[in-house]
Amino acid sequence: MSKLTHFDDNGAAHMVDVSEKEITSRLATAYSQVEMSAEAFEHLTQGTAKKGDVLGTARLAGIMAAKQTPSLIPLCHPLAISKVAIEFSTSKNIVSIEASVRTTGQTGVEMEALTAASVTALTIYDMLKAVDKSMIIGPTHLLEKTGGKSGDFTFEAR
Repeated sequence: MSKLTHFDDNGAAHMVDVSEKEITSRLATAYSQVEMSAEAFEHLTQGTAKKGDVLGTARLAGIMAAKQTPSLIPLCHPLAISKVAIEFSTSKNIVSIEASVRTTGQTGVEMEALTAASVTALTIYDMLKAVDKSMIIGPTHLLEKTGGKSGDFTFEAR
């Protein structure tokens, strides 16, 4: 098993020193989904939610969340994010979310992509909860990442 990098030799949590790492182009894409009732799905797809444009608001929330990741996850490095993209697809009362984050730097953007996907899903819930409080969020997971010392990763279902 590989050593967990966020713990020092004494087991104390610490921020990883990335100052000696090579600067590379990095991309991460995360996935989440929201399953909802037919009524909530109809409001979403017809644009009739009382709070307004559900997907537009959720997209903005996801972008903002990616930029705030170091404020939310204690050991994440502040990064100069180059791009955040949130894409949606819908099918049978489910909204699927793909959040992609890009940077050029010394550490990856996996946490930013996962945070963006998660907050996007939470915002969809918030926008539609008046109609359906039983929505299900998830699964949420990393789809892929490129760049960096550890190389590329592509999600494979278990």
